[in-house]
Amino acid sequence: MISARWQALSPRDQRMLGGGAVVVALLLGWAFVWHPLALSRERLEREIADGRSSLAWMRAAQAEAPGLAAHGARGAVDRQGKSLLALADVTARGASLGSAPARVEPTGPRSVRVSLERVNFDALVGWVETLARDYGVQASDLSVDRVEGLGLVNARVTLEDP
Repeated sequence: MISARWQALSPRDQRMLGGGAVVVALLLGWAFVWHPLALSRERLEREIADGRSSLAWMRAAQAEAPGLAAHGARGAVDRQGKSLLALADVTARGASLGSAPARVEPTGPRSVRVSLERVNFDALVGWVETLARDYGVQASDLSVDRVEGLGLVNARVTLEDP
């Protein structure tokens, strides 16, 4: 049926429909093949540029890391001869935790457990961060229980020397 209809057209109309079919095929190829590929290529080029930027930042941070680690290790020198037990007690009292530690007990040769009652959670986290930054002391275990009062907790923190 299509063949009979095609044969019924004049040669001029056949050329026009054939040319139109070629143009439509080219436009469909562009719309469904070329254009999506071009957009994907642009997106991938942006991702590569972002990845290279991130890699450059990571390499700079990697070069800076040993200096920061050395600063944390130097914190042991700044203790003025205090043991980890004494350091935990003194810094907890001076950290605006609201009250002195309820208990500070050794749990090993290089670790202590500090129990705090009704302390502000934000101040507690600040104290642990200060110990890590200034003295190189790491919190290996932290257990927190909420108590009545805005932002108040009971906490048990195990601190370890590096």
